[in-house]
Amino acid sequence: MEANLFIIIVAVVFFFIVATNSIKILREYERGVVFRLGRLIGEKGPGIIWLWPGIDRMVKVSLRTVVMDVPSQDIITKDNVSVKVNAVIYFRVMQPQKAIVDVENFLFATSQLSQTTLRSVLGQSELDDLLSQRDKINQMLQQVIDSHTEPWGIKVSNVEVKQIDLPQEMQRAMAKQAEAERERRAKIIAAEGEFQASQRLSDAAKVLSEQPSALTLRYLQTLREIATEKNSTTIFPVPIDLLRPFLGEYGKKDK
Repeated sequence: MEANLFIIIVAVVFFFIVATNSIKILREYERGVVFRLGRLIGEKGPGIIWLWPGIDRMVKVSLRTVVMDVPSQDIITKDNVSVKVNAVIYFRVMQPQKAIVDVENFLFATSQLSQTTLRSVLGQSELDDLLSQRDKINQMLQQVIDSHTEPWGIKVSNVEVKQIDLPQEMQRAMAKQAEAERERRAKIIAAEGEFQASQRLSDAAKVLSEQPSALTLRYLQTLREIATEKNSTTIFPVPIDLLRPFLGEYGKKDK
């Protein structure tokens, strides 16, 4: 009786150990690439899967988007300017079997490929394009890296250049250039303002020359403004020529 109980206990313990090593639970964003005696048998998951102990081996792969920093790279641009550039790459595994079978370590391989591509693509661009056409360069990097990772079952969705470090000499030169550009724009705006003001004055002079009464009205309006703003008494000489048009009209009415 005791021997039978011992056998039952051993069987239960053995079944528990086998079940623990055989039953795997994969989350919704995980897939398992299963090898049986070294041969690929397929992709499993998500949920509960069964593995034969000692026979099957599973490599777990995440399908979530991976955000990877590309370390700062020393780059010489097309116009021979030495800069340091770092970037960030967004990618995800689309085909887990290829990511495990066709490349030894897809994370390390993608990182190395991103670094070499960053140096290659940016080395073919001039500094002005690198600073002003960031979107175009990001798109070019994404296309080049994605074309190389596609055989590994990896999709590169986006590549962003994060920071561009310029030498101190180049920073000072660019600051002087920007200051000169601002001064040039300020002078142009001032000249345009003077030109527009001279045009307005010319138009006003033309109107006043054609209508002497308008000059008289403007003169009287100026007197009224002075009287409003100043509390003291102001003696302002009035040329008789300005009042002659009004006197002429008055004389006509008397006749």
